[in-house]
Amino acid sequence: MEKTKFYKNLTPFKGSLIDLLSHEAGFTEVPNTWHIVVVDILNSTNAVANGNHHQVNLTATGAIISVLNTTKKVKRNNEIPYFFGGDGATFIVPSIILDKVISVLDNYSVHIKRRVDLILRVGQIPVKDLIEKNVQLKIAKHQLTNQLTIPIVLGNGLKVAEDIIKSNFKETTNSLFDEKLLNLEGMECRWDEINPDQSQTKVVCLLLDVNNEDLQKEIYKKVLAQMDMEFGTFENRQPIKNTVLKLDPSPKKAWEEMKVSLISTNWAYFFKNWIQTNFGRFYLNLTSSGKEYLKQIGQLSHTFMLDGMINTVFTAEQNKIDRFINFLDTLEADNKLKYGIHVTHASVMSCYVLDMRTSHSHFVDGTEGGYTSAAKMLKLKKKNAVL
Repeated sequence: MEKTKFYKNLTPFKGSLIDLLSHEAGFTEVPNTWHIVVVDILNSTNAVANGNHHQVNLTATGAIISVLNTTKKVKRNNEIPYFFGGDGATFIVPSIILDKVISVLDNYSVHIKRRVDLILRVGQIPVKDLIEKNVQLKIAKHQLTNQLTIPIVLGNGLKVAEDIIKSNFKETTNSLFDEKLLNLEGMECRWDEINPDQSQTKVVCLLLDVNNEDLQKEIYKKVLAQMDMEFGTFENRQPIKNTVLKLDPSPKKAWEEMKVSLISTNWAYFFKNWIQTNFGRFYLNLTSSGKEYLKQIGQLSHTFMLDGMINTVFTAEQNKIDRFINFLDTLEADNKLKYGIHVTHASVMSCYVLDMRTSHSHFVDGTEGGYTSAAKMLKLKKKNAVL
């Protein structure tokens, strides 16, 4: 029988992430009956360069929302691990829901092509195929904040799966769209750019890859320890703090959200959301429930991911960033890791809100391309290493 509740039944590790990486027994092999599903925006770097970063970010968030809304209906009270990548997402799913997830994402890709003219690559690979390639894929569940539990993956399984899926992708002319399969309930993206709480502080988007599976734990521990020393604890360097969150009342924000959320322009939807956003500024700052929601957002924001690579958004002062880059350069010169980094003035956030009190998640990236710009730097380094 397939272990459909494999991830749900993992016990969250409540110590620090460094302690988890020192705890071998905290990681478990992903069942070979599960599958890796990857969604990725083709030529996202060009889209960002053309000023479409907000649409890229929303599209990636929508992919996650599409899958989570689907799994809630198909298998209630279950969990699947997923990872937000700025210009895409990765999921690990049991085979019992695989066909449904793929059909929903394929349908979503048609919707995105029609609405915002971005091309989504969608594909899957069985975990057993990765095992046959002698690639590791170990997972743990980590209590990152008081309210957010995230998957932590060691091994190159997800990276290999992503490479295979991207390289085998062929764009089709299929334009069949099933309106009933599109479910983006809960999608919101109404926040203004989020500036750090101190004027001299920057927002950093970091991608860090230790390709040698046997060295990942030790090097990632070393990097995380250096980050703690330079930038303070995870909570201290968290870019999403309720004191700096402001809703964006511009009509453009509501318009862009509507384009991804709906199959066609709906003026009633547009004006309703725009008006709600304008009134929401008062609700969040003047009511006890609004203030509580703001506090929860920081706790439920996805600003750190380890899927075989470290992907994180954090705040820091430039002189500390410079010292940290020197530290990374030393490790990179020793062939211990490769990294991509993007330093910018603010972060951006898209949201999945089913209930402001009990059920919401927030996906964070940096301005000016964020993760996508950091990935461009990392890809160039890897390409030059091969030449």
